[in-house]
Amino acid sequence: MTSNSWAAIFGGGMPMDFGKSWRGKRILGDGKTWRGFFSGILFGTLVGFAEMFLVDAGLIRYSPTHWGFGATYLDALPLLVVLSSGALLGDAIESFGKRRLGMERGQKAPILDQYDFFLGAMLLSFIFYFNWTIENLFNNYNWIGLILLLILIPLLHRGFNIIGYKMGKKNVPW
Repeated sequence: MTSNSWAAIFGGGMPMDFGKSWRGKRILGDGKTWRGFFSGILFGTLVGFAEMFLVDAGLIRYSPTHWGFGATYLDALPLLVVLSSGALLGDAIESFGKRRLGMERGQKAPILDQYDFFLGAMLLSFIFYFNWTIENLFNNYNWIGLILLLILIPLLHRGFNIIGYKMGKKNVPW
């Protein structure tokens, strides 16, 4: 779920809310752009394919796209697009909520900032791939990996944000 990182790297341009406000506050803000959204989906999907390749090559053992979702890359394409899109939509929904609370772009929102993309990806996968999501995240001891992922998310989030800040792609390192 690197979609958000790619969106930050390649983002910019037209805001997703087209600069519009709702009840006197921006809907999403300048940080959510169409270029970032579509590049996040594209590169998030490509990272998923790279992960599948590494599993097929025997270099790593874990890949959610190989958990009973089809044997080919083409079979996994819709799932990868849904997970990447869900991550970005979760982040956009979090931005909408932050604007409603009067929070500015880049202002810290602990827990929300770290898990918005994960929750968005899981919600969209529940909607489009309910059986796959239930079978592969909550059965056969995959819950252990899920717990580890939930522990790692804040660490990875912070690390990627520091990198984005040092690259000049983020205004704040959180």
